[in-house]
Amino acid sequence: MIDKIKNIAMRQKEILEELAAPETQENPQRMTSLLKEQAELTPLVGAYEEYLDAGKTREECAGMLKEETDPEMRELLKAEISDAAEREKELEEQLRILLLPKDPDDDKNVIVEIRAGAGGDEAALFAADLYRMYMRYADRHGFRYELASLSENGLGGFKEAIFLLSGKGAYSRLKYESGTHRVQRVPETESGGRIHTSTATVAIMPEAEEVDVELDMNDCRFDVFRASGNGGQCVNTTDSAVRLTHIPTGIVVSCQDEKSQIKNKAKALKVLRARLYDLKLREMNSARAELRKSQVGTGDRSEKIRTYNFPQGRVTDHRIHLTTHRLESVLDGDLDEIIDALTAADQAARLAAAD
Repeated sequence: MIDKIKNIAMRQKEILEELAAPETQENPQRMTSLLKEQAELTPLVGAYEEYLDAGKTREECAGMLKEETDPEMRELLKAEISDAAEREKELEEQLRILLLPKDPDDDKNVIVEIRAGAGGDEAALFAADLYRMYMRYADRHGFRYELASLSENGLGGFKEAIFLLSGKGAYSRLKYESGTHRVQRVPETESGGRIHTSTATVAIMPEAEEVDVELDMNDCRFDVFRASGNGGQCVNTTDSAVRLTHIPTGIVVSCQDEKSQIKNKAKALKVLRARLYDLKLREMNSARAELRKSQVGTGDRSEKIRTYNFPQGRVTDHRIHLTTHRLESVLDGDLDEIIDALTAADQAARLAAAD
């Protein structure tokens, strides 16, 4: 491990030297590429330097301890040695995590699709709750939001919501949210006070670049129609909504949020590329089934990942057996405790698989 890190540290020095070279500064494309690589290496090199400092401190204190006769000073040196050794151990674990292969999609924007599942109108209301939860989470993290399509049920619930979240690390933070979310609560329409169970599915897909997916426009059919639901006069009275059909796969994407047909077409293409890329990733992951078993969640839409229980005020993530009694906070977008735990569990599983 240390040899590998030494090579990475040497690579960072090479990058710094190349960045300082006049020919590099005259080449913006090369400059951008080097700066990106440097940013990726900096956390690991920084942790490695801290690791070396801790080791040096431990060795120096151990050397001083051999010659020290004062009891009080000996105790202080022993404490320094213990602290430095503990810090070394922590940094070694951090370095192992930093050396894990990075998901190439982690820094990408995401396309989120939420659909009502089992439970009728209550499922649609729950889908709307999840939509608002992710909107508030996006606000907390400074992610930019764009609505692509929204299908309402007339009672304040959503049959389907598709939106884009843009911001550094959006996919790395939200990728574990794919799957079936379950709610247990007494619906407002339930006169007998019985608890109902309803579901909604969430799909988190990295936004695909043109280089990620080969898309032949001859395979696409565009239809235009008049938008329905809430909206301004232009949205509802012009044929601005777009339905995009990818003929080879049968994937259909509808976008109607913008007044402009051109803008809706551009959003539909973004969603289509993301779905095609997601399909490609799932096929690759199926071929690496054993690896996927060691990771947190499979991204399978049918996998029940979380339960939101209103009578008990709790949220339980079934993949890592985490329960928190902060239901209101979670639905208000405070998801970091859960997402951090999922990230840590995934890293631990991957480390165990690598050993």
